[in-house]
Amino acid sequence: MTRKKISSQEAIEMEAKYGAHNYHPLPVVLSRGVGAKVWDAEGKEYYDFLSAYSAVNQGHCHPKILEALTDQASTLTLTSRAFYNDELGPFEKYITQLFGYDKVLAMNTGAEADETAIKLCRRWGYEKKGIPENKAKIIVAENNFHGRTITIISMSTDPSSYKGFGPFTPGFVTIPYNDTQALAEAVKDPHVAGFLVEPIQGEAGVMVPDEGYLKKASELCKENNVLFIADEIQTGIARTGKMLACDHEGVRPDVLLLGKALSGGIYPVSAVLADDDIMLCIRPGEHGSTYGGNPLAARVATAALKVIEDENLCEKSERLGKIFREEMGKIDHEMMSLVRGKGMLNAIVIKPKDGFEAWDVCVKMAEMGVLAKPTHGDIIRFAPPLVISEEEMREALELIKKAILSF
Repeated sequence: MTRKKISSQEAIEMEAKYGAHNYHPLPVVLSRGVGAKVWDAEGKEYYDFLSAYSAVNQGHCHPKILEALTDQASTLTLTSRAFYNDELGPFEKYITQLFGYDKVLAMNTGAEADETAIKLCRRWGYEKKGIPENKAKIIVAENNFHGRTITIISMSTDPSSYKGFGPFTPGFVTIPYNDTQALAEAVKDPHVAGFLVEPIQGEAGVMVPDEGYLKKASELCKENNVLFIADEIQTGIARTGKMLACDHEGVRPDVLLLGKALSGGIYPVSAVLADDDIMLCIRPGEHGSTYGGNPLAARVATAALKVIEDENLCEKSERLGKIFREEMGKIDHEMMSLVRGKGMLNAIVIKPKDGFEAWDVCVKMAEMGVLAKPTHGDIIRFAPPLVISEEEMREALELIKKAILSF
């Protein structure tokens, strides 16, 4: 049955009346997407330079991922983990061999992956490191973003995430990001079980650490019997020019978290990867999810990862990212403060001018046909689908330049 199409204004009004007001979207109502482009309810075309926060690395409605989805959806979608299914095992074999780990625990969302890692880390701390029960600590970085559950916002330093939602979950130690000296001091505490960190802080505004930071952090963890846990939910799956952002420094996390583009934006899938010594600390009945590891998710995630490999999207991300930063760096305008990023995860810092700020630049870009969203008031994050062609990206860059220069 085909639903009657509604106008952009009708869609916005319906959301305002019937939906929770927990988001503040740009006033654009999207109706269709293919590759690097999307169209609104009235048919206007846009370049998508957000990719659903890097969930759509493989582009909108990739035919190979859609084929896997529709074929599996007409066969078997959900069994729960009360039974085996014939898609989960092949997916587990594929993803563990691809990333080089003994085991994977499949979940649904990025927040669930982080919650899983926290439980896994604590259990490992008690069983393997010998931390006294209920004394385990996990080190986190200032300005982190790992999701919005109560436990995860308990480690946040952003008031918009945690204010008014207490009491909070204890057991987290916060240190500055990109500060190995602070980490070196923190890991000396024998009650510390793990260090949870984003290789590049995406929500904070694409904060890229100093070269060598991840490698040194990993070494410090290893020296002090602390798990190095990399949240690659946004930075992983080719976004930064490598399959993982940690790959830029040859770092292998003890626990690896994936999500978002793990399904190419087609279906919620996340994964936690670790070796047996860590993963087997959790036993039957101690953790799970009704939908986690369902056959539809397993089939879709396998197809999504194969698209990354088959289309060489890591190499493409690296090449186009350099072009993007080079061209953005040429913009001569007083509102342009800084360009930073790695691969196709980039950001610009906007200096307010005559009452205009990053939000207004994003609104102007949308008028011109490029979609991006501000974060933290003065930063615009740019992360187009990795399937975008160089010609399309250069065309979008010209539109972005015109939008900025119009102020």
